[in-house]
Amino acid sequence: MRADRLVAALLFLQARGLVTAAELAAELEVSERTARRDLEALTASGVPVYAQRGRGGGWRLVGGARTDLTGLTSPEVRALFLAAGSSGASPELRAALRKLLRAVPEPLRPDAEAASRARIVDELDWSGTAVTAADPHLAELERAVLDGVRVRLGYARPGEEPAERTVDPLGLVHKAGHWYLVAGTGDGLRSYRLGRIASVEPTGEPVRRPAGFDLAAAWRSLAGRLEDRLLATAVTAHADPDALPVLQRLFGGRLRIGRLLGDGRREIEAAGPSLEVLAAQLAGLADRVEVVGPPAARAHLARLGRALRSRYEEREDATTP
Repeated sequence: MRADRLVAALLFLQARGLVTAAELAAELEVSERTARRDLEALTASGVPVYAQRGRGGGWRLVGGARTDLTGLTSPEVRALFLAAGSSGASPELRAALRKLLRAVPEPLRPDAEAASRARIVDELDWSGTAVTAADPHLAELERAVLDGVRVRLGYARPGEEPAERTVDPLGLVHKAGHWYLVAGTGDGLRSYRLGRIASVEPTGEPVRRPAGFDLAAAWRSLAGRLEDRLLATAVTAHADPDALPVLQRLFGGRLRIGRLLGDGRREIEAAGPSLEVLAAQLAGLADRVEVVGPPAARAHLARLGRALRSRYEEREDATTP
């Protein structure tokens, strides 16, 4: 792409100071005529390049002018502005993009401007409700990670009151609509969901960072442990064909669709953290999904059925004149 070539020409001028059209042509692997047109295009676009005529002449940047650009290509500029330029970007990020746009050479600006307007982020579902609530402690934890400061967290596991723990914040990960803090503890690396953090208090003590720590590798390890817990057990069932889309939305990658049965139903296998959780998830599809194993899952569904029948039959009797 010509825009990429112009950036390469600019950086070559910056590195060499004075270049001839022949030298630039060899560097860019183009003809001298093309190299000369590129140099003229840089001048026309406002880059302070001028031709020095005569013996020992060539092309140079006026007054030793330099660019802060580090060799970004047109696709790279487009990808950067597309990723960071959405309507959901923070005011600080949008301000940084405006400054970066002024530093981008003229030939690359149309791509950058188009990419910055090409994406929006809408955090509301169709009912007008935010899909994920803002994490109030995200900014505090970002500072702690960047400053390398240990923190005391008030952290509440599901169904429990918040408990205090002191951790070494090492990084933040966004996964499936939720933020997680990866932190060092006395028991090794742990992850903490920000939505369950009740308080954050910096201790002023420096973080103890494990030697060779890599956030991506640490997260893969932690996520693998969590996935193992989420896939601890499975049930098999026979499902009506019209139930398959519902099951796919409910279980996603935890659903395996098997062979077609003689009665038109499909054999399925659904994985989850426990038989009780799986039974509760499938109970609402009782008329379209029949759990066939293991026996403990069928027994739990039977108990759920008896409890539902007892509750709602009692209410119906109480409200009948």
